[in-house]
Amino acid sequence: MTRTESSEFVAATGFVVDELNATSLRGHVQLGTNHHTPWGVVHGGLFTTIVESAASIGASFAVNEYGQFAVGVHNATDFLRPGSSGLALVKATALHQGRTQQLWEVIITDDASSKVLARGQLRLQNVPLPEKSTEVQG
Repeated sequence: MTRTESSEFVAATGFVVDELNATSLRGHVQLGTNHHTPWGVVHGGLFTTIVESAASIGASFAVNEYGQFAVGVHNATDFLRPGSSGLALVKATALHQGRTQQLWEVIITDDASSKVLARGQLRLQNVPLPEKSTEVQG
């Protein structure tokens, strides 16, 4: 892949990619108070963002050699139990990889208890990489 750094938005989540290939991704996030709702549990938006990010990174890696990247078109994330702190493991797996679309499943698990915190599916569209612009943006 040509992008080697995550956006500030994804970096703020703390999501880290540990392993990546064309059909799977493994990563982790250290959950803490910066991810909490006012009630002291991890905000569901964090899990939704990780589902979107993990699947998009994996799917984009899979089509990069074709001059494409993948964008999410439908994210369905289920929150199965609350989390508050500790290491969460992320596993993304390609369920379908077609010429124009892909479907990935992402499972986020509490490392200490091995219980699933959230799971999601992301349907993605394979699209051409944007052209490099030589114009100065102002």
